[in-house]
Amino acid sequence: MLPFSSWSAAERSRITGVFTDIDDTLTTNGVITPDALQALAQLKAAGLFVIAITGRPVGWCEQVAATLPVDAIVAENGSVALVRSTPLSEISLEPPSNKAIPLSKLYQQDAITRATNQVRMQHIGTRVSFLVPGVLTTRDSMGRETDLAFDYHEHARLPPATVQRVVDLLHGFGMQTTVSSIHVHGCFGNFDKWQGANWIVRELLQRDLAQELDHWVFVGDSGNDQAMFEHFTHSVGVANIRRFEEQLTHLPRYITPSERGAGFAEVVAAIVTAGPSLEPKMATAV
Repeated sequence: MLPFSSWSAAERSRITGVFTDIDDTLTTNGVITPDALQALAQLKAAGLFVIAITGRPVGWCEQVAATLPVDAIVAENGSVALVRSTPLSEISLEPPSNKAIPLSKLYQQDAITRATNQVRMQHIGTRVSFLVPGVLTTRDSMGRETDLAFDYHEHARLPPATVQRVVDLLHGFGMQTTVSSIHVHGCFGNFDKWQGANWIVRELLQRDLAQELDHWVFVGDSGNDQAMFEHFTHSVGVANIRRFEEQLTHLPRYITPSERGAGFAEVVAAIVTAGPSLEPKMATAV
């Protein structure tokens, strides 16, 4: 990982879209701090696209998305999204007021598939908790629709060996897994943050994210961000990623001096002061 200061002003000036993780990237001790919230507002005021992408459940995201200054939140590691009902072209670039903006849900799976998988996940959640003493599904599980998650570092404190045991069991049940800074996730479907990012850019902008990565940056902090670190030309880890450094196969290109929300604010300050061009935002759809 390179020092954040080595990200050139020329590269930063081309950024017109930001993807960001939420937990331990925007949040500090579980709260989106004023500096991180103001940073999001600065991005929108500068005319950039801002999309949060998280392992959190869509039900949890509904509680914060209506007033969070982002264009969309992709939840449950890519399988479902909340988007503004107002077209992106009509969303004000000024910092948001406290007035909620109506949201719509988008899914990558149809309703029958989701219902079938929910029954399977309930069974698996019970089975894993029985087989691994001390392991429980997350407290926000009631809001999950496509994802099964276990708490290892939000309210619980479980050792790496236990986390790996849960991952192995989920694989045995045929699930795809990721590990965030706080939760172990399993799902039925080829979902991760990179796949979800490509999907939401197609849905919202009718564009191909992979063809315009020079104009986007991703900011994250943990294992379920690896697919984004691997693919993004511009990827940044907030400083607390050091906690997972030895466990990650794919690391971000840069690392901020500060941790969590303060680190995110450093990324935004670097982009805004570089004077990003808005021309790619008006590009013809692909």
